[in-house]
Amino acid sequence: MKTKISGVELRRIAMPLVAPFRTSFGVETIRDVLLVRVVTADREGWAECAAMSEPRYCSEYVDGAQDVLRRFLIPALPKDGLDAQAVGRLLEPFTGHRMAKSALETAVLDAQLRGVGESFGGYLGAARDRVPCGVSVGITDSVPALLDAVAGYLAEGYVRIKLKIEPGWDVEPVRAVRERFDDDLLLQVDANAAYTLADAQHLAQLDDFRLLLIEQPLADDDLVQHAELAKLLRTPICLDESIKSAADAAAAISLGSCSVINIKPARVGGYLEARRIHDLARAHGIPVWCGGMLETGIGRAANVALAALPGCTLPGDTSGSSRYFATDITQPFVLTDGHLEVPTGPGLGVEPLPDVLNEVTTSSEWIPL
Repeated sequence: MKTKISGVELRRIAMPLVAPFRTSFGVETIRDVLLVRVVTADREGWAECAAMSEPRYCSEYVDGAQDVLRRFLIPALPKDGLDAQAVGRLLEPFTGHRMAKSALETAVLDAQLRGVGESFGGYLGAARDRVPCGVSVGITDSVPALLDAVAGYLAEGYVRIKLKIEPGWDVEPVRAVRERFDDDLLLQVDANAAYTLADAQHLAQLDDFRLLLIEQPLADDDLVQHAELAKLLRTPICLDESIKSAADAAAAISLGSCSVINIKPARVGGYLEARRIHDLARAHGIPVWCGGMLETGIGRAANVALAALPGCTLPGDTSGSSRYFATDITQPFVLTDGHLEVPTGPGLGVEPLPDVLNEVTTSSEWIPL
């Protein structure tokens, strides 16, 4: 089905976080979010660009994403309409900018699915109507503060805890969490590429804590050294930043660089490529899970749908809205028994609340097609 687009709105919003979120990339207190709204004659589609304010997680950043959308990606769309499946091919001549491409493709897909009354989860192939939820815990000022944070999230019902680690903040905080809480706690760590292969002996100390996995310990462009590290650790290695496409996933699996994959749809160029990675990993018996980028309800709705695919066998970073925001721009996602419901309405199944959206909007740009 072709969707004829009349124009695209690029809207910037400022979303204060309920608490600072610290990783090895830096500290965020306010999310500068770019929303993409695709408009047709009788409906609209929404998406969220996951790029951060500064190019720390990857080379993309929100100002750059808005610029490339305005100057190159949106003008590449045909005026006579298109199917969402064609968006990736049309944008392929432009190198990189996967987060911007993901946002545009997702907004087109949302509009298309709303037109036929199909849900995002149904289109992707969701196998569940709710998904188990994990939470990502940033680096805190002290171990007692970390223990308090973890206790709070467990009281809220989260079924899996992920701890951010970096050199100087790794073995001892992980030990403290494992000793303080139930042995059955699903616990994993995320290094955000903060280590080198020279740290292998140090990282091996984490093997004692029965972790689900260690996420992205080494540089994102080095599958070979991840394969070497995998031979030295008992803890499964999960790749995040290293996997930018299904081709990357295939290479990592072939080399033995990982035994788990974190799929962040924005990082790989969209939910259609994310589904291809899911299908590839499932065919090879590699578990996957859906990562997060501190999304609002727009991005969270799409992530929850992806997390419901059959190969997503580990809890993802699909936290409830209150984990990050006092007020979300959509109806909030609320945790129930450690799970979030998969939206079943047409398209993403959610849309922005006009009053809230207007309150947090910092700029809006209309680009006719």
